[in-house]
Amino acid sequence: MALTGLFLSFFLIIHLIGNLQLLLPEEQAHLQYNLYSDFLSTNFLVQLIAYVLYATILLHTIDAIYLTIKAKKASGAGYVKDKRNRASKWYARQMMLLGSIVFAFLVIHFKDFWYPYKFGELPMDANGNKDLFSLVITSFQELWYVILYAVAILSLGFHLLHGFFSAFRSVGVHHPKYNQLIKSIGVVFAISLTFGYLIIPFFIYFNF
Repeated sequence: MALTGLFLSFFLIIHLIGNLQLLLPEEQAHLQYNLYSDFLSTNFLVQLIAYVLYATILLHTIDAIYLTIKAKKASGAGYVKDKRNRASKWYARQMMLLGSIVFAFLVIHFKDFWYPYKFGELPMDANGNKDLFSLVITSFQELWYVILYAVAILSLGFHLLHGFFSAFRSVGVHHPKYNQLIKSIGVVFAISLTFGYLIIPFFIYFNF
């Protein structure tokens, strides 16, 4: 769980860097984002990493379900219904719920962008690349989609807020001398990613 979570956290950084191109001036963003998307879909090494990513998402999800069932059997109570509110933050007790929201959104996200790009008939831009940019802009011009995206990203942010420190502790990086530093880095990481991902749909909604 920890290793797959850390790998996915690294991917989130790379994915955000690519998506931030959408904040460039429209004409530049249009061609550059489509060129970037074409590179991701045609480069052999990137494609190989993509398959590892898909497997990691599934493994992380299956592992979460398994650990939740195991914890429920051991305690006789559901993970989500844990009442240790004085000993832990609410989001630490709702990791399964938050993760489920993120996973459900991933399914929608893949259906709306990944599948049409890989298997659909998208128009071409001026450089002859599939016009994923226009599809993204059209989607985020819908307020309901922006809200859906925001809920998913906020869920991801709270998931990371607990998961980052927990992952390092699970792999043995746990000592009173640097626990607080790891926690602080985790908070900055979670907030930065949440803000970075949230600014994109709202920027598009209010500027296009």
